[in-house]
Amino acid sequence: MAAIQRFIQVGWQLRVFFSENVFAPDNPVLRDALADAGPRKALVVLDDALAQAKPDLQAQIETYFTAHAATVRLVRPPMFACGGERAKNSHSLVNEIYSQLQRHHVDRHSYLVAVGGGALLDVAGFAAATAHRGIRLVRIPTTTLSQADSGVGVKNGLNAFGQKNFIGTFSPPFVVINDFQLLSTLSPRDKRAGYVEAVKVACIRDAAFFAELERDAERLAGFEPAAMRQLIRRCAELHLDHLATAGDPFEKDSARPLDFGYWVAHKL
Repeated sequence: MAAIQRFIQVGWQLRVFFSENVFAPDNPVLRDALADAGPRKALVVLDDALAQAKPDLQAQIETYFTAHAATVRLVRPPMFACGGERAKNSHSLVNEIYSQLQRHHVDRHSYLVAVGGGALLDVAGFAAATAHRGIRLVRIPTTTLSQADSGVGVKNGLNAFGQKNFIGTFSPPFVVINDFQLLSTLSPRDKRAGYVEAVKVACIRDAAFFAELERDAERLAGFEPAAMRQLIRRCAELHLDHLATAGDPFEKDSARPLDFGYWVAHKL
């Protein structure tokens, strides 16, 4: 049988920036990351728990985009959305995001900016990957776990049929910005939640990093900012190195070394 065969190679650039007070008007990180032949449109989806913890954040976001309207234009005030697993357990939030994208004519040259924890980033990422076959996604993770792990990955997902992430996509974000200041209102439990991911990745990938975590254990237990920032930065770097060099970023094979324990944890 005759056949035509071609090898099609697609390249992705995954950029992760580290900053503080990303929505301060004089902070150029977000503006420069989105700089294009603009101005471009942007829809912001904001975790409502974060908005309650930081009552001034909505106004800060609106002020920021007003100051940089020549580069990127906010199509409406930030859209509030629930976080946590309940955000992933139905299609209601995805449909709401779709509705706003359609209403404001946000297309593939525009941006969906998701500000929140890992679950919200998953849902917003799924909406961005599937609306118009792919809208540029900007992730601004706001938990230790999402800044160190899920926020810098390429997965998006929803829960369905009693299974975690049954529906989802592999779609690298346009850019990720880790703002350490956004961790300030987390509870001690939530600040610690990302530490175990760092321990796991260190055990798998970097013995020196594991030794560093042991050395800094007391500082991390006390949530010393410099120690937390180093943990998050190195963990994010190891995740990106794995995606870029392990040869299977979209997990076509069964070996997923950075996911050790996830299958069992999801079942439990």
